[in-house]
This record gives sequence, structure tokens and C-alpha cells, in this order.
Amino acid sequence: MSVMKRMSMIFKSKANRALDRMEDPRETLDYSYQRQLEMLQKVRRGVADVATSRKRLELQINQLEQQQNKLTDQGKKALQVGREDLAREALTRRSGLDSQLGDLRAQYQQLQGEEEKLTLASQRLQAKVDSFRTRKETIKATYTAAEAQTKINEAFTGISEEMGDVGLAIQRAEEKTENMKARAGAIDELLASGALEDFSGPKDDIQAELDRMGSGPGVDMELERLKAELGQGPAPKELDPGSPAARPQDVDAPQQAQWQQKPGGAQ
Repeated sequence: MSVMKRMSMIFKSKANRALDRMEDPRETLDYSYQRQLEMLQKVRRGVADVATSRKRLELQINQLEQQQNKLTDQGKKALQVGREDLAREALTRRSGLDSQLGDLRAQYQQLQGEEEKLTLASQRLQAKVDSFRTRKETIKATYTAAEAQTKINEAFTGISEEMGDVGLAIQRAEEKTENMKARAGAIDELLASGALEDFSGPKDDIQAELDRMGSGPGVDMELERLKAELGQGPAPKELDPGSPAARPQDVDAPQQAQWQQKPGGAQ
């Protein structure tokens, strides 16, 4: 296949696809119906023209018949007064009218037949146009309902162009929201660990150090518990709130007694 033929085939296929996307069956049906109406109107004008010609011939025939009758009466009167020459002239003229009347009657019959054919064709075309109009409206209604159902289904499934744009916008908004939440959580963790400083409030180094020291024993106890679960060491011993070790006031009691002892040994 030559290059020009391939280019022509590609152009025709793309043009056909573009036209297929642009074509609306409802508009095509309306255009076809309009063309049929125009054709029906032309047939009706043809019937009217033939009928007009037939009527004109009919008037001419009536006029010639009247002249023929007049010449016949003149021939009779000429014979009554003894003018045979005038009677002969009247009959001669009447003979010429007979020839013309024969031609006009033949044309009249021909036009009458054409008029009947066109009238029948007009009636058949009218019935066809009426049937096409009913079918056209049915197809248009069905196509409109199918188009609406398709758009509804596309909207529900999110594959339509409009709903696709909305879905992408919602997805982008959700992603940005998740990113902002993650960033806020990371900043909170960094502030809590001391990696970042909060410049919006007063700086308290003592409280930060106490918080750091307070979190140390809990981490050590959790580490010992994990080692015990893995069999790498004994389980940590938790302090009983009721034991003497858990009561700091009992540990400080000898020191308080020593402070209260006098220098001579008396309390």
C-alpha cells in the first residue's frame, strides 16, 4: 500500500470517528423528517400545478365548444335565409374547431391521469411521513431516556468527566488533610521530646529535665519486661504500694530522728 493511500485511509478513519462523536441521532432524525416534509411539499405543488393546467385546458375546451355551437347555429340560420355559402363557411370553421377540441381533450385526459397519479403519490408520501414522525419521536424519547440513564450510571460509578473532576478534587483534599495531620503530629512529638523548642511560651529547663528523668524509669522497666518475655533476663519487680520501700516517709524517719536528737544523747 502506498503512502498516500495509507494517509488517506488514516484521515478518513479519524474523520469518521470525529463525525461519529459529533453526530446526535435526534438531530439526524429531525433533519430527515424535515427533508421528507420538503419532498411532500414539492409533490403537493406538482399536484397543484397539474390541476391548474388541467383546469386551463378545461376552460379552453369549454370556449371552443361554445364557438362550435355558435358556428352550428350560424350555419343553420344561413341555410334558412338561403345563404349556402355562409353555411359552408360556418361548417368549415367548425371543422377546424373539432380538430383543436380533439387535441385539447387528449391533453386534458393525460393531465387528469397525471393529476391522479400525483395525488395518490402525495397521499402515500403523507402516510409515510406521518409514520416516520411517530417512529422518530419514539426513537428520540428512547435515546433521551438511555442517555439520561447512562449519565446517571456514570455519575454513580464516578467515570463521568464531571464526577471524575470532583473525585480528583476530593482525593487531593483528603491527601492534603492527611499530610497536614501527619505534620502536626510530628511537630507535637518533636516538641514533646525537646528536639524543637516552643517559642510561644516561657522556657523552663528544670521542668524539662524533670520530665526527661521521670520518663527514664518507665522506659527501663518496659525494657526489663521485654527481656523477661524473650527469656533474656528476670522479670522486673514492681513495687507494692503498701511495702516500706514504696513509702518515702518511712525511709526519711531515721534522719528525722537524728535531727531531733540532742548533743548530750537525750532526745
